[in-house]
Amino acid sequence: MVLDDMASDIQSGSALNAAYTAMEDSAFFDVTLKNMVAPWTNEAMSKFVPLNDYSATVIGLVRDGEDFRKVLFDDVLYIADPSLGLPGYSTSNNDHYEALENAGMSLKDNLVRVNQSTYNGLPSPATAGVITSRAAARAFFSAGTNRAMFRFTLLNHMCNDLEQVADVTLPPDRIRQDVSRSPGGDSRVFLNSCVGCHSGMDPMTQAFAYYDYEYDPNTDPDGTLGRLVYNTTNDIDPATGTRVQAKYHINATTFEYGYVTPDDHWDNYWRSGANRSLGWDQALPGSGTGAKSLGQEFAHSEAFAECQVTKVFKNVCLRSPSNSADRAQLTSMVNSFRSHGFDLKQVFAESAVYCMGE
Repeated sequence: MVLDDMASDIQSGSALNAAYTAMEDSAFFDVTLKNMVAPWTNEAMSKFVPLNDYSATVIGLVRDGEDFRKVLFDDVLYIADPSLGLPGYSTSNNDHYEALENAGMSLKDNLVRVNQSTYNGLPSPATAGVITSRAAARAFFSAGTNRAMFRFTLLNHMCNDLEQVADVTLPPDRIRQDVSRSPGGDSRVFLNSCVGCHSGMDPMTQAFAYYDYEYDPNTDPDGTLGRLVYNTTNDIDPATGTRVQAKYHINATTFEYGYVTPDDHWDNYWRSGANRSLGWDQALPGSGTGAKSLGQEFAHSEAFAECQVTKVFKNVCLRSPSNSADRAQLTSMVNSFRSHGFDLKQVFAESAVYCMGE
């Protein structure tokens, strides 16, 4: 029936309608979207991972035609319909989503939108879409310094890795104490390499200063049973004497005169220098507190919109843009993405029409 409807649409000259008809099939959500999103949810960037709260939330936002920018800052979570009788959403395991997937139930028909803060215990102002999902926390807040969350958000949602946005001209005043100013005894390495990433990254990663992912590395080395934690106003970390997680003050003797993180205030130094080309929203202040406002800073950039369109193009056309016609199509789809309220289904449909017959 779906194929018949699509054929009829195409024959009548409505290829775009045919693409929308294809997206009504449950396989679009269960297979196409899940396989596209799964690599965003883990450091290995593998698609061979179970459904989780990150991927389910992306799928739900696309299904509902929501403003896709919300993926990085809204108080949003998609869970299985409670009427299905599956294990409930848990902050300490992924059983809920694995049960939904293993049962072979349609994600299109059985995901429901809820407030993330209702289910994971975060205050609503501390939620930031998939950034504060359990899956993202496990992958990118686990151990380390929380810089991984910044790097992978940049990579997955702005299509740039740190090397591509390195800028050695920015001030190094917010680089933490754990970064050596003379690696191997040579300060030129810091000035010509390290500072390029850290000068922009560290002031923005400060947005995540109150978050961590807690698990027992002895009994649960992969963090399978861990949970996202957040220091509220009354939570003082004994190692820092503030709400800032201890990981932000580790290796303080590497360069004791480096920046000591006092809170979760962030500033976007990339609004000047070479990374102005990422297209920051001039209606936003370029600074703020916490993950939500940083997520909004990212999501409102031109780079975010261009990244989503490029990823969909590759997913639908099974190739990268390669010539002037492709690049012109990407520009057109970015404009259409914006004019259609950042509904990602519009991008899928236009990509399918463009690559039809290849």
